[in-house]
Amino acid sequence: MKKIVIQGGKTLSGTIPISGAKNSAVALIPAAILCDETTTIFSVPEISDRDNLIEIIKLLNGKVTIENDTLYIDSSNIKNAYIPEELSSKLRASYYFMGALLGKNNYVEIALPGGCKIGNRKIDFHLKGFKALGATIIEEENKYIIKADKLVGNKIYFDFASVGATINVMLTAVKAEGTTVINNAAKEPEIVNIATFLNNMGAKIRGAGTSKITIEGVNYLHKAMIEVIPDRIEAGTYIIIGALLGNKLRVENVIKEHLTSLLSKLQEIGVKIEINENSIVVTKAEKLKAFNITTLIYPGFPTDLAQPMTTLMTQCEGMSILEETIHSNRMGQVPYLNEMGADITVKNQMAFINGKTPLFGQEVTASDLRAGASLVTAGLIAKGTTTIKDIEHILRGYERIVEKLSGVGADIKIIEE
Repeated sequence: MKKIVIQGGKTLSGTIPISGAKNSAVALIPAAILCDETTTIFSVPEISDRDNLIEIIKLLNGKVTIENDTLYIDSSNIKNAYIPEELSSKLRASYYFMGALLGKNNYVEIALPGGCKIGNRKIDFHLKGFKALGATIIEEENKYIIKADKLVGNKIYFDFASVGATINVMLTAVKAEGTTVINNAAKEPEIVNIATFLNNMGAKIRGAGTSKITIEGVNYLHKAMIEVIPDRIEAGTYIIIGALLGNKLRVENVIKEHLTSLLSKLQEIGVKIEINENSIVVTKAEKLKAFNITTLIYPGFPTDLAQPMTTLMTQCEGMSILEETIHSNRMGQVPYLNEMGADITVKNQMAFINGKTPLFGQEVTASDLRAGASLVTAGLIAKGTTTIKDIEHILRGYERIVEKLSGVGADIKIIEE
């Protein structure tokens, strides 16, 4: 069993390079199978989710070559095959093969997707979109069979601007007959990245990044290239860490516009931030003011940064309040932070954080990916030794996290027991 061990209290300085976005890469890789030739994806992060998606592509008779952070995918001979639970359950993003295979071959059979247990994460909107395009859905005990005689474009409205459903419907619609319009589409930068990839193949998608996306169906998708955008959540996590321990800590390879909600909040509470064209330099403040945040769909404050922000809130003077509006179980870090010395009370979807409280090293467990990031942040500022178990969650989403933090002065390592 692998664990992360941290000796806290080290000042961090130097440069942390940001990898390609996990939330984009995990959709781009399934999207590649829609191509009738070959595709190239640059800046793919070396995370376990990448490897699990590649295993699924190989199961479907695709060919994948990895050179450093570049994937070459030959999907010209993709065939239908049942995607079993031992593959689909490893990550939430396995559900993108629903949209991609349905769009490619009008048929998909897949066991239920997995991923972090951060609340009730139904895929009703995905299924609604597939049905609207002409698919029939058979839901058995632990799998879905989705098929269509013919896919036909339609107008689709989402009650909630779901990122996953928006991407999945795009994947299905690119080869559907006629025009598909997605209303109340999600607007995250990752969606623009996926739409650009598909358009590079010859798809006809307009409006990605807005609440209305229009897709004109095509018959053939040719070879194409795409670069994964920088990971705004990884960048945000290291910026939060820098707000607590940084001495001119440079977070490099960022798109600053993707981080507006975080940067403005940190500046508001007293963090010293220098915003450059493609980097953020952050230095800790001697005193941080308490603050409130509410997670919202993009461009609001991202739910994926709320858990690392909880750790920051423990070091602010006064009562801070975090309201989570996206997921119903995103407080997995709180019991462990309290064990480390925090004073946090959770009521429904709100956390009340009373600070400033010193934190002390403990043995804790990463219940999910971003809770793990919160605990890494806590371990870095805590007095003594922090040991984090179940780090597989963390390694799913942060490429070389130990190496990157060690490189700027953290005392952090992975041990195996």
